[in-house]
Amino acid sequence: MENLYEKHCEACRLGAPVVTVEEAHKLLISIPAWKKQFHDGVEKLIREFYFVEFNDAFSFTYKIASLAERENHHPSILTEYGKVTVYWWTHKINGLHVNDFIMAAKTDMIAKLAAKA
Repeated sequence: MENLYEKHCEACRLGAPVVTVEEAHKLLISIPAWKKQFHDGVEKLIREFYFVEFNDAFSFTYKIASLAERENHHPSILTEYGKVTVYWWTHKINGLHVNDFIMAAKTDMIAKLAAKA
């Protein structure tokens, strides 16, 4: 079975279905560090990443931004001293789409590779 981080985002159109509770539960198994929460009235995937240096947090943010441009799917990112909080959701449907889970898995891979560097 293909890992989520190996998949690519599909073009999402206005009115595309949000993932069901059952689908979300299955997808979250692949990204256990992420939490599904309502934030600003919208269900989103949220995760905090911690760093010792601000430059490391900023570099991580830049890598996520580059990934978002390649996949044409963009998160909300809060970069602070020692912490980056990433929010994935699909703006067009105001909720969660499989693309958000794919991007969360790709974000985890970026974090894993950054930790090895």
